Amino acid sequence: MTFSTYQGGIVTSQYFVAVVGAGPAGLFGARELANQGARVVVFNRDIKPGGLAEYGIYPNKHTMKSGLRKQFRQVLEVPNLDYYGNVTVGTEGDLKLDDLRALGFQAILVTAGAQGTKWLGLPGEDLVGVYHAKDVVYFYNKLPPYSHKPYRFGRRCAVIGAGNVMLDIAHFLIREKKVDEVIAVVRRGPAEIKFDKKEMEYVIDNLDQNALDAEIERVTPIMQAVNQDPAAARATILEALPKALPKISDTKFRFEFLASPVQMFGDANGNLTQVELEDNTLIAKDGDTKARGTGNKRRLDVETVVFAIGDKVDELFGLPVEWNEFVKSASPRYPIDGNSYESPFEDVFVGGWSRKASSGLVGYARKDGTNASKAVWQYLQTKQPIEVNMDAVVERIRDLNKPVVAKEDIKRLEAVEQAEAQKRGLEEFKFDNNDDMLQAMGLMETA
Repeated sequence: MTFSTYQGGIVTSQYFVAVVGAGPAGLFGARELANQGARVVVFNRDIKPGGLAEYGIYPNKHTMKSGLRKQFRQVLEVPNLDYYGNVTVGTEGDLKLDDLRALGFQAILVTAGAQGTKWLGLPGEDLVGVYHAKDVVYFYNKLPPYSHKPYRFGRRCAVIGAGNVMLDIAHFLIREKKVDEVIAVVRRGPAEIKFDKKEMEYVIDNLDQNALDAEIERVTPIMQAVNQDPAAARATILEALPKALPKISDTKFRFEFLASPVQMFGDANGNLTQVELEDNTLIAKDGDTKARGTGNKRRLDVETVVFAIGDKVDELFGLPVEWNEFVKSASPRYPIDGNSYESPFEDVFVGGWSRKASSGLVGYARKDGTNASKAVWQYLQTKQPIEVNMDAVVERIRDLNKPVVAKEDIKRLEAVEQAEAQKRGLEEFKFDNNDDMLQAMGLMETA
């Protein structure tokens, strides 16, 4: 497609695309579209770009985070890409999808992650001490407003799940909060854990190996009935031992396999006191192994339960939702690698965790956002480039009557935080509330 330009190379006719969300999927998808010649505007709920790469990776992984931030800075340097942070998009947001259409955007790429909270609907989920893992991850990664919410981390904590997020929560409770005991409650057996050896290295020195052996012995008959190898499962769990990080707390870490939470109990003040578990068995069916409840129930005395069971998209965003995900077209016009990135609305596309919640890490999100942008670009080839009216966008943003963060503001914020880290002798410093960030950028007067 040929674009008309003024002398000096200023483009006057372009495709005009809105990207909602500035995690890896959104930023790399936006870059792909901008490099193709589209004018791209990125809208982000948070002040900072990065999404879960900024607020989901464990805080001590400084090298990984620094490398990603460098890549994100490079994306924001692309000339025909604009960034507006502290702007929410959704049926109850600052802007709705129809508002974006009214501003002339020809396509909308939704890469807002999985911003909903996935619960099981169990009695007692509203007790003090019962949390979703995402909220806890946001808390220790200093994402406002989660960074200022009160959390009750008691001496005995249960974490529901068997993946890397479960281990991140265990890492926090064991090495930061130094609680007495952390119990990983796993619906399936030891052979079906989903965490990486690398993540286990942070907590395995606190693992109660006697308790692990006793637990594997308890579930051995069930495992053997479906041809699983208990010894091999034990060896896999203990693979991290040679590179174990020396423990810095006396926390005991143990597993409860083949168990599912069914309800939580609390005291008269609404504080969690117990979680009730149902024992599961394993059933071999159609070449797969499934966990099934036995009806036998028992209780654990705990003061905190954290559900690390995955996420779901925001049902208030404005797109239809099914099975915790935005609905995708079953017969996509522009499939990429056999996947559909198309919503039921022809001009709205989804990528990253907005397409498939809780799937993969940063590398997955980056690739999926890039693929989504390719589907958007194919769609745009059925349209004509337009004269982009950025003045209308700027005016609409100004009419929000709130501080909105642009690319240049992010540079100032990074400089202030880096200077503060040096002054305090820290590897990293991060403001944990929006007001401080806005004041640092000069977008809000100091109180």
